[in-house]
Amino acid sequence: MEQAKTVFLLSFLAVLFVMLGGYFGGVTGALIGLLLASGMNFYAYFYSDKMLLRHYHAEPVTPEQNPRLYRIISSLAHKAGLPVPAMYIIHEATPNAFATGRDPEHAAVAITEGLLRMLDDEEVEAVMAHELSHVKHRDMLIATVAASIAGAIAMIANMMQFGAMFGNNRDRNPIVMIVLSLLLPVAASVIQMTISRSREFMADAGAARITGHPEWLQRALRKLETYNARGSVRGATPENAHLFIVSPFNGKQLSFGELFRTHPTTEQRIARLELLKAEGTTRRFERHYR
Repeated sequence: MEQAKTVFLLSFLAVLFVMLGGYFGGVTGALIGLLLASGMNFYAYFYSDKMLLRHYHAEPVTPEQNPRLYRIISSLAHKAGLPVPAMYIIHEATPNAFATGRDPEHAAVAITEGLLRMLDDEEVEAVMAHELSHVKHRDMLIATVAASIAGAIAMIANMMQFGAMFGNNRDRNPIVMIVLSLLLPVAASVIQMTISRSREFMADAGAARITGHPEWLQRALRKLETYNARGSVRGATPENAHLFIVSPFNGKQLSFGELFRTHPTTEQRIARLELLKAEGTTRRFERHYR
């Protein structure tokens, strides 16, 4: 399923660039658009994770530099049957984290200093288990590629708005350009929504199974919700907001309405975890009295 989504998004980017190139430059423009899309696809597949880590000024961390984080993640990776991912620290007070990379062998997890300071070991373990669950489900590539494509679309929209207002519009209808510049960001949001919110529920469930303690993630989510209400992650953009464990924008969604939310609400996630706790209790009861 994730491979199919990746192919769809990369194909969508190619079609979009060819159509825009054709609109502005005819056959020659379409060919240029195809070349640009091919280069963008190649870069998104192999290097979007590195671009994301650079964007947030994430620095690699060694076991010697942060034995606590290394101990937690290496233990979780062993439990999940995964290679130990590369670990990065983001020098940011707002607590948050994300995973990236095109497959488990090239995975990386990034965590803010604020999260390490504000959460205890059990809560950090739950958050990292959530991110490793994304790695295990192989949905980091699709999320990171979607972020790159949404960023490209936002850039195109800005260029079209500038061209409509200040460019030479003798050959192009400025009204059409303005309409397209307004619709393209909506297309970017739709692309992000192909990354279904169900993947966050799946990662939460995966974290509960890896740690065996859904209540750890419940506590962590409550704290993250509280602290993120006070400030945003510096440099966070709507194009890559869906990568984080919680929304990086003051605990709120920038998109309008439920349709364009990048994350389920914290209340919804905690309620799902409560069901897992009840399910686990029932199973333990049945095993005990069987």
